Amino acid sequence: MTGLAFLIPIALGLGLLGLAAFFWAMRKGQFEDLDGAAQRILIDDEEDGE
Repeated sequence: MTGLAFLIPIALGLGLLGLAAFFWAMRKGQFEDLDGAAQRILIDDEEDGE
């Protein structure tokens, strides 16, 4: 039973940390251009000189 006293606050803290990271990423614009990132992988850049 004492294990739950440690695990429940840790789980809640990690959940809040993940939620805070998600909102930080939303505020910084990480999820604005999802189609551009999907198409950028298909573009073949020949800048290596090969």
